[in-house]
Amino acid sequence: MYAKTYHATHPDMMVGASNDQLRDRYLFRGLFANDEVVLNYTHYERIVVGGVAPVGKAVELPSQTEPTSASGKPFLERRELGVVNVGQGAGRVTVDGVAFTLQARDGLYVPMGSDKVVFESLDTNQAAKFYLVSTPAHARYETVHISIDKAVPLQRGALETSNERVIYQYIVPATCKSCQLLLGMTLLSEGSVWNTMPPHLHDRRSEVYFYFGLAEGQRVMHFMGEPEDTRHLVVSDSEAVISPPWSIHMGSGTQNYGFIWAMGGENLDYTDMKQLDICQLK
Repeated sequence: MYAKTYHATHPDMMVGASNDQLRDRYLFRGLFANDEVVLNYTHYERIVVGGVAPVGKAVELPSQTEPTSASGKPFLERRELGVVNVGQGAGRVTVDGVAFTLQARDGLYVPMGSDKVVFESLDTNQAAKFYLVSTPAHARYETVHISIDKAVPLQRGALETSNERVIYQYIVPATCKSCQLLLGMTLLSEGSVWNTMPPHLHDRRSEVYFYFGLAEGQRVMHFMGEPEDTRHLVVSDSEAVISPPWSIHMGSGTQNYGFIWAMGGENLDYTDMKQLDICQLK
């Protein structure tokens, strides 16, 4: 049921790695296919990253296929799910018969134990696109629809330093309960291109950056690696990069854009990070 499995890596594996090897280990491509659910499995906190693009029909989250003891059981039997509509049109997510309308940039938290999750677009001429992130869970909480106007906003950066942005906290303790999933969206102002500046590390969490809102032909240079030995990946629209706990994660685009950050790990403390000075990077 998974398009690809990403294995956890040690920072030593960065030494001598080719650009193609880095892309193979850390970059998610092809997250959206018309009328399909695309899922990728990672060994970083067992995070699953995927997407749904319902254009011509409703699409259901698949059941588990392995191991044998779990085959046919709901995908969310022991998982929780974060959903954000990154398409241009409105969509609907139905969780066990209860429908939630997600306008563009709206989010949804789907709890552990949910059985049937169905995705559809309200207008096939202006389809929705749902970005998905799932982490293992130990308890069931409430399903929560988080519209962008209800997300917790944080103003950061300045136009003078090309990083004026708003961080919208979607799945955080102030908005809804979750087991370990933290998720939000950052939108950069026109004229700003740098995100997450200065960078930081998460010793107790793994993170995924999903980039969207890039016009055709535009790119983001995503920086990763240990602070004293950085590398970069060239990322296109609707692609994502996984960030191991030992790696920095920041980027600069050829235009302003948006990105969704999602974390899984030991705690739900958004401030649990090691801040770095830009002068520490090499």
